[in-house]
Amino acid sequence: MTTVNQMKCACPSCLCIVSLEKAILKDGKYYCSDGCAEGHQTVKGCGHKGCGC
Repeated sequence: MTTVNQMKCACPSCLCIVSLEKAILKDGKYYCSDGCAEGHQTVKGCGHKGCGC
């Protein structure tokens, strides 16, 4: 049995891999930042180096 503890951010354009214990959980999906979690309505990008979401 394998335990998943990391996954891709649920934001479609985001490239980040997020740790489930540090992720922001919203509507059953895991996000790497507040911007991704809110659908980038007020925050542009996620602020992580190398990611162009």
